[in-house]
Amino acid sequence: MKKANKQITEEKKDPIYHFGFNKDNYKWLFIGLGINVLGFLLMIGGGADSPEKFDGDALFSHTRITLAPILILIGYGVILYAIMKPNKKNSNPE
Repeated sequence: MKKANKQITEEKKDPIYHFGFNKDNYKWLFIGLGINVLGFLLMIGGGADSPEKFDGDALFSHTRITLAPILILIGYGVILYAIMKPNKKNSNPE
């Protein structure tokens, strides 16, 4: 019984323990954020230097219209997974 109490007090000293995130959750969170940033970066651009010139191919490219929004949705899905992923350390009620 003393060993279980000692383990509980050691876990309570860890400031991350109360927050519910561990290193694995943070890893998935940053992967999702990186995918989101990549998707938003792919959407940037396509403008013309002067208002008289219109470049429809650059503005409506496959990357900007299809690939970037898909990456953004995947990034949000990974972030949601990182938030909802259960902490394995807390799942064993002993």
